[in-house]
Amino acid sequence: MKSKFKNFIKEILLFVLVMSIFANIFSFYKSTDLNKEPLQLSEVPLINNKIYTFNHERPILIHFWATWCPTCKVEASNINLLSKHYDVVTFAVNSGNKAALIDYLLKNDFNFNVVNDINSNYSKEFEIAAFPTTFIYNKNKELVFSEVGYTSTIGLFLRMRWASF
Repeated sequence: MKSKFKNFIKEILLFVLVMSIFANIFSFYKSTDLNKEPLQLSEVPLINNKIYTFNHERPILIHFWATWCPTCKVEASNINLLSKHYDVVTFAVNSGNKAALIDYLLKNDFNFNVVNDINSNYSKEFEIAAFPTTFIYNKNKELVFSEVGYTSTIGLFLRMRWASF
């Protein structure tokens, strides 16, 4: 019985390892097509009727997601936590109208900055092909990291810390 349990644990760990490798290969492949130019945006309209003006003294995380994306739903709490410590702007792509987005955020207790990219204009500009996609820019608005797919909270914090130097 103990041997079967040990084998089961080994199989689970092997599965997690293989899936992690696959996810990283997928992320690398998808991120090669992303816009690598310095951040050109100076301000964007948020769904709370405010204008977000980009701070040129701090790094920023730009995150593209969708309410219909299962991976985005899992990662959203990571983005929410990070937004309490760093500048974060998210773009909800093809996720419904303003009222639907506000309802989604309230139901899930998310309070990060959201731009409704209802016509995919921003996602086209950034050349987004899969969700979620995350960009991290340093204080000079140079791209430091880009990631397609899920990123852990600790991974996001470490990347933002690195971008701060």
